[in-house]
Amino acid sequence: MSMDISSTRTTNTIVHFSAPFALPGLAGEMHPAGDYKIAQDEEPIEGLSWLAYRRVATYIHLPSIAQENRLRRIVRIEPTALADLLAATNATEELSR
Repeated sequence: MSMDISSTRTTNTIVHFSAPFALPGLAGEMHPAGDYKIAQDEEPIEGLSWLAYRRVATYIHLPSIAQENRLRRIVRIEPTALADLLAATNATEELSR
């Protein structure tokens, strides 16, 4: 799938995990409870008579926001895996744009 960067939008959310968690695909890494930035890239769906977007990628920023002095990285995560983590850790979300 080809993505035109100029028409892609990113929605940022802050998620508070109330319990430590592990991400699928990052074996052996536990991440502490805390606030994490989630970014979702979306592109417009063409051919509709109204403006609508489809999600093309979801990322979590590691480590948590409170750990400013550590090296940061962005990890792609499947939306279903993120939803499972949010439910399992009783997490809360806040839209930050």
